[in-house]
Amino acid sequence: MSEIAINESVGTQPEDGLPSATTVALVQLALACGGFGIGTGEFAIMGLLPNVAETFSVTTPQAGYVISAYALGVVVGAPVIAVLAAKMARRTLLLTLMLVFAIGNILSAVAPTFESFTFLRFVTGLPHGAYFGVAALVAASMVPAHRRARAVGRVMLGLTVATLLGTPATTLFGQSLDWQVAFLTVGAVGLLTVALIWIYVPKDTVSEEASFLRELGAFRRPQVWLTLGIAAVGYGGMFAMFSYIASTTTKVAMLPESAVPIMLVLFGVGMNAGNFIGSWLADKSLLGTIGGSLIYNIVVLTTFALTAANPYMLGLSVFLVGCGFAAGPALQTRLMDVAADAQTLAAASNHSAFNIANAIGAWLGGLVIAWGYGFAATGYVGAALSFLGLFVFAASFRLERRGRSPQAV
Repeated sequence: MSEIAINESVGTQPEDGLPSATTVALVQLALACGGFGIGTGEFAIMGLLPNVAETFSVTTPQAGYVISAYALGVVVGAPVIAVLAAKMARRTLLLTLMLVFAIGNILSAVAPTFESFTFLRFVTGLPHGAYFGVAALVAASMVPAHRRARAVGRVMLGLTVATLLGTPATTLFGQSLDWQVAFLTVGAVGLLTVALIWIYVPKDTVSEEASFLRELGAFRRPQVWLTLGIAAVGYGGMFAMFSYIASTTTKVAMLPESAVPIMLVLFGVGMNAGNFIGSWLADKSLLGTIGGSLIYNIVVLTTFALTAANPYMLGLSVFLVGCGFAAGPALQTRLMDVAADAQTLAAASNHSAFNIANAIGAWLGGLVIAWGYGFAATGYVGAALSFLGLFVFAASFRLERRGRSPQAV
């Protein structure tokens, strides 16, 4: 189906070389549906670990290896797939990635052993980063330049809505029925996304110059590494806090376990608000949004550490930390700018960087707790990581200024 055919099917024609608003909205909906499935599949397992452990007769900490396996799949899959699929049309790549994701989740639900289940979680994580990277490129290519970040934000809205609605609902169904139902549901969402992409995303052609060597060229650009470094270091703080939010709620604020889901919902609401506001701000000032969000994170994570014992302040801080996701669309768009003709690899690697941030934040938060500083101290860890991220941002900003011509300045 050609792009013109798609626009004709919705009853309008593209203006100024761009698709109609209706076509763009349908494409963004299809891509966001995939983000919703990926986000739900990634986070639902965290609430189902005891059920998985019981099924496979392992301990809950051992069951936690499946989370690491999925994260490893994300980190490995994003750059490898982006390079190997350099000659593949973006629509075809999106269909392939989401089909692998869907099948991986369905097979996870029927895995006979813990080892096979862990391996399937690794395989299911492989398409994660590449999907979001390619989906962001497709969405941004269909709107004017000054609205790119908002287009990227709408695609990532599927991920943030998953934290608010998809993960709690799937966890509830998995606990009340069977944890395998959760993965079957996520697999069904993946298949639905395949259908939506097939129907609404226009076919595209591959540039004759496209090659895996050109994609690898992204890693020869210092700004690509610096932007990925901002994500990997500067935003580990959010994960340092979030990884231990349940224990902070019950052991620091002294709230009952029933309050934990409320904190998760507040975090999800914050992520959605941050995604909306951040994408709008990024279209106004890309670097300003990234730098400002790092400073913002230092303030709110420090506030979290200082006030976690107060239930009301804890809830407010959790919401505000969730709003720190405002930098997500900005960083994704920034990578498109600095990667030049190697956008696929750079855009896909953004999610590898965020998973590294997840690992760093959770690890450092765990160390501080083990050293006896308490669960609230994870806020200080987060603030420190955001502060380090500011140094990486400053290096990127300085290189940006030095690279401009006098006329551009």
